[in-house]
Amino acid sequence: MTRIGLQAASLLRSLSDWHPRNPSMRPFVLLPLVVCVALAACKPQTPPAPTQQAQDAPPPPAAPETESPTDFVYAELDIADLQARMQRGELDSRTLTQAYLDRIAAVDQAGPQLHAVIEVNPDAMKEATLRDTERRTGAIRGPLHGIPILLKDNIGAVPMANSAGSLALKDFRPTQDAFLVKRLREAGAVILGKTNLSEWANFRSTHSISGWSARGGQTRNPYVLDRNPCGSSSGSAVAVSANLAVAAIGTETDGSIICPAAVNGVVGLKPSVGLVSRDGIIPISFSQDTAGPITRSVADAALLLGVLAGRDPDDPASLNAAWNIALDYPSRLRPEGLRGARIGLLHNRLSDTPDIRIAMQHVVQTLRDAGATVVDASIATDGQWNDDEEQVLLYEFKAGLERYLQRHDAPLQTLSQLIGYNAQYPESEMPHFGQELFELANTKGGLGEREYTSARARARRLAGPEGIDAALQAQQLDALIAPATGPAWVTDPAAGDRFPGAGYGAAAVAGYPSLTVPMGYSNGLPLGVVFMGPAWSEPRLIELGYAYEQLTRARKPPEYLPTLPARNVTAATSADAAGAPPGSH
Repeated sequence: MTRIGLQAASLLRSLSDWHPRNPSMRPFVLLPLVVCVALAACKPQTPPAPTQQAQDAPPPPAAPETESPTDFVYAELDIADLQARMQRGELDSRTLTQAYLDRIAAVDQAGPQLHAVIEVNPDAMKEATLRDTERRTGAIRGPLHGIPILLKDNIGAVPMANSAGSLALKDFRPTQDAFLVKRLREAGAVILGKTNLSEWANFRSTHSISGWSARGGQTRNPYVLDRNPCGSSSGSAVAVSANLAVAAIGTETDGSIICPAAVNGVVGLKPSVGLVSRDGIIPISFSQDTAGPITRSVADAALLLGVLAGRDPDDPASLNAAWNIALDYPSRLRPEGLRGARIGLLHNRLSDTPDIRIAMQHVVQTLRDAGATVVDASIATDGQWNDDEEQVLLYEFKAGLERYLQRHDAPLQTLSQLIGYNAQYPESEMPHFGQELFELANTKGGLGEREYTSARARARRLAGPEGIDAALQAQQLDALIAPATGPAWVTDPAAGDRFPGAGYGAAAVAGYPSLTVPMGYSNGLPLGVVFMGPAWSEPRLIELGYAYEQLTRARKPPEYLPTLPARNVTAATSADAAGAPPGSH
């Protein structure tokens, strides 16, 4: 759920890439299975011993052995294709689930050792067996029936631990699923396991390392293994990019879905705050936290969002009166969706780097060729919310975390106790960085204090009505676009994150949606373009992002390079930065 690298120079700036967690209308707004098949991804981790029910079931067909990280029989397949194969009887959930478990063992625990998966669900094969039995009897639950999904390790899912990557909670096993996990299971998903993350969603230290946790170690970028995966939904993005699962759920407070998705070459969708329930997710900020899908295609993200979204009495934000929108997101997957659109191009410090500038030029030309009008735009209040956002997160973290820990009967139930645990075990919990943010948050008072209430009101106003909304209304725009972030940096435990900047901050602070789609490469490292709109504009963003994705097909699977040649570390060729020409993939 947290942010990216919190830089010491400015606590606020450092806090600019947090990554969250975080659905109840009805058990779920059932998306027609026909839609799932019409939309046209794929492996997991070494499982513990199967349950008795799984042992009693007939063994699944043997999955082809993986000879190298780039070899996988289900690589790059999406949900619709896998569902079609299951419907035709060419594939079942047990075979698919076992294949992902084998791949996690071969690529995540061995081989490149990505450290993306922190725990495998010991009941995964049992769940897959049940889904196959249901399919044979015609009891299809929904569009995710039999599809293996990974969850970030701040989302509660029985019977696994929910640790936020901390050893303090390694044995903490919530007794019920988070609301969004209930919806996934009701839609037929197989919960494959939990993914590693920046510990405490990157809200522990101003010098943290994205993708590192005491429980899970350092997650590695699959494109170049010594590069950082960003965070805090590091493992979720890496797992999807490396085909360790069909899809994954991440969380975001400020950048924790968008940044890791962008630097790992996948799609990340951060919903409006309140569209997806945060109940059962270890929190940072109820003003900004949300959960969302990380996938290899916009189609899969739309399908997953339709399952995740819903009202939940235990999350007041999900009961928002504006919640009167259609949830059939796959119906917005229109190849011609850019025709007639008006899109604003935001410029920031990332725009001045040669590779990103060239990639964004290709984005703009693609949009225009597809019938969109693209104009220069700006957010007049850009960055003016930074100090206020910092205060909001510090206040809300302490209040929300302690409420979660006490409500779920965790072994440690106050921020002071967690600070004490880290101080007692510094060798395992703090070998690389400290807990400055924990300590700052622990000095804050209650949510009735004027410092907090004023900061929250200002931050939301500056980023929302006077920020994104004003920029859109000034030129009658449908959406804003910007580079999501820069290419992945070298992971350096001594120096911490070298975060290059971001283009998604306004949407995070305002609680508005954002969608990142692969746009090209810089020296072999993925780049993403982020689409942002007003609150509840997910349908339009999906429409625009899907149409752009279909024209460019920019995603290339990772090659697991150990490092980059020294001569190429600081320079990228124009062709590489721009990515493949539209339609070449």
